[in-house]
Amino acid sequence: MGIIKQRKELNKSIKKAKNIFIMAHQDLDLDALGSSIGMYILLKNKKKNCYLIIDDSTHELGVEKVLRELEGCLQIIKSESIDRYLYPRDSKNLLLILDTNKVDLVQSKNVLKRISKKIIIDHHELGKTTIKDAIIIDDTESSSTCEMITELIEYYDIEIESYYATVLLSGIVLDTNNFTLKTTPNTYYAAYYLSSLGGSAKKVQYLLKQDILEYTERQKLLSHIETINNKIAFTKATSSTIYRREDLAKVADTLLFFNNIEASFVIGKIGKDTIGLSARSLGNYDISKILVKLGGGGDNYNGAARFEKTTISKVEQQLKKLLKEKE
Repeated sequence: MGIIKQRKELNKSIKKAKNIFIMAHQDLDLDALGSSIGMYILLKNKKKNCYLIIDDSTHELGVEKVLRELEGCLQIIKSESIDRYLYPRDSKNLLLILDTNKVDLVQSKNVLKRISKKIIIDHHELGKTTIKDAIIIDDTESSSTCEMITELIEYYDIEIESYYATVLLSGIVLDTNNFTLKTTPNTYYAAYYLSSLGGSAKKVQYLLKQDILEYTERQKLLSHIETINNKIAFTKATSSTIYRREDLAKVADTLLFFNNIEASFVIGKIGKDTIGLSARSLGNYDISKILVKLGGGGDNYNGAARFEKTTISKVEQQLKKLLKEKE
């Protein structure tokens, strides 16, 4: 169900709250950050006291640029200091969870426990690890959470600064892979609307610029591509290199540009003891069913999973077994 159709329940919760906290998934990308900032600006327009919870110690390049350029403009807190900002009456605190619905992917599980009133705003498929005790606004037809928040901004006719419009636009461009995936007329309209508010396509490209060394490192993954039934592309990293989650996602995006490929899966280390799996699809191959069985999540177009204290080879075996079963 679209976010506009569920706005009354959202609006009622916002009105009742004294302090509102916004939290997205770990390893922020421009959709998670852009939608969080968009919601923050919307709440400030409604004269609400709100905070962004960001625990990530490192950030991808685009996110780092935005946070640096907006330093001092947003109330950003760490989850470890949440008690200092909570309203004395628990019922007057509200937690908005953006761009994820999975309990194991949020910035802080502790915050989930500390705040009882929760609303999820997301565009990914629900699954076994979806947060249970929350109102869920989940629109899998939307390209991104930034698209959903843009709908709200337009509905309430909120004037936002051009920079914020640009950040929201960058989230849409990122999640659609420059309007090549999961793009509907509503997506194009949201991009148009943000442009009318001063969103800059040139600035979006600046935010999406890549680091040369990181790009070179990602290219190594493209030298070990396997194909399954001529329609699924698969590659894995060596155990000696640690990649960022978004690096695996970008490689998965790239694999979709090869002839006949309908889905892609990329495995690599994203931490000392953590393996990441990123998946993409053109929409004809349901990758979400595979990812859910692996403890991850997503939708028909993109998703991910993470594994603790295991090896790339073991994750590869699990994945290939499920892929064969699906065929």
